[in-house]
Amino acid sequence: MSTVVIKLGSSVVANDDGTVRIEVLQQICDDVAALHADGHEPIVVTSGAIARGLGVMGFPPSRRQSTTSPRSRPIDELQAASAIGQGKLYRVYDELLQARGVPSAQVLLTFYDMSARTHYLNVRHTLAKLLEWRVVPIINENDTTTTDEISFGDNDFLAAQVAILVGAQRLLLLTNTDGLFTADPRADPAAELVTRVDDLGQLELLEITQETSSLGSGGMRSKVVAAEMATAAGIPTVIANGQGAGVICSATRGETVGTTFLARADRVSSFKLWLKYAKPVRGTVRIDAGAARALREGGTSLLPVGVVEVSGSFDAGDAVEVTYGGQTVGKGITNYSAEELRRVRGLKSRAVRDLLPLAADEAVHRDYFVLA
Repeated sequence: MSTVVIKLGSSVVANDDGTVRIEVLQQICDDVAALHADGHEPIVVTSGAIARGLGVMGFPPSRRQSTTSPRSRPIDELQAASAIGQGKLYRVYDELLQARGVPSAQVLLTFYDMSARTHYLNVRHTLAKLLEWRVVPIINENDTTTTDEISFGDNDFLAAQVAILVGAQRLLLLTNTDGLFTADPRADPAAELVTRVDDLGQLELLEITQETSSLGSGGMRSKVVAAEMATAAGIPTVIANGQGAGVICSATRGETVGTTFLARADRVSSFKLWLKYAKPVRGTVRIDAGAARALREGGTSLLPVGVVEVSGSFDAGDAVEVTYGGQTVGKGITNYSAEELRRVRGLKSRAVRDLLPLAADEAVHRDYFVLA
C-alpha cells in the first residue's frame, strides 16, 4: 500500500470556456478507484475552481482570462469565481467517485494552514484520519478567502506540501503536456522529452518556462520547483499529460510516463522543507564572512556576534532570511525579536547575557536553519 498524491492542473480539469472536461475526469476517477481498490491511498489536489466559476458566469474570453493568467485578475473577482466554482467542481469528483464505490471528502487549505506549524500538523492529522477511513481527499486551495500575499500561487506547490505532509510514496503532477522538454515544444519543434531527471543540476541546461495555459497559474517552472521539494523529501515525482487514460496507474506502477524525477538520496527532514518552502519570511539578517562560512560548511548555529545588520520587524519564532554579500545563505527561525537582535548584533555571548540575561545563546539554532 502506498500514498499517491495526484495534482490536476486547470488545463486537465477544464476547457477554455470553463466547462469541466468530464471525459478526462471520468478517466482520472477510473484510475483513482483502481488505486483505491488495490489498497493504495490516493489523494487528489485539484485546480479549476476559478476557471469553473468564471465559466459558469459566462464571461467572454476577454473577461474570463487575462493575457498571462487568471491570477492577475482583480482579487475580488478571483475570490467570487472560486466561491461559485468550488462546490460545483467538487460535486463532479464526488459523484464520479461515488459511482465507482469510492467515498471522498472536500478539503480546502490556505497558505496559512501550511505556514503555521500547529495548523500544518492539524492538516496532517485530518488527512491521516480520512485515509484511515479509506476516504479519498479532494484538496484545493481556498481561493475564496486567500489573497495574493498569502496564496500558494499555484497548486503545484500545494501538492508538493501535501505529499511531504503525509509522507507520500509518489507525487504526480498532471498537466496538458507530456512532461518536461529540453525547450518549449510550442516554440521549438526540435524540443525533446526528458524522461528522467537523476540530478536537478542537469536542468540548468534546459529552457524551463513560466508560461501557463489560459486557465492555469503555474507553468512548467513551478512543477520543477514542486519536484525539487518532493524529491528532497525522498518522494519520486512524475510530470505527465493527465488527459490520457491509465496515466495515473501507469505512473504509480513506476512505468515510463512523462518525466520522472528520482528521489534524492540525501533526504531532508519534513520540518526543514516546511521551513524552507512554507514558513513566511518576516525580516532579513545580514551576517559576516565568518558566520556565512560556518553556516555553509560547518553546519553550526548563528550567534549574535556574526550578525552585521537587521532589517524588518519580526518577533522571536518568526522566520528570517540570512544573507551575506547580497546573496541568501539560508532561512531560519530566530530566537530574538528584531529589536533585541539589533541591540546585541556583533556582541559575544558574555556581552549578550549582560544585556539580555534570559536570551538564548543562538540567534538562529542550527536545528531551525536551512541552507538556500
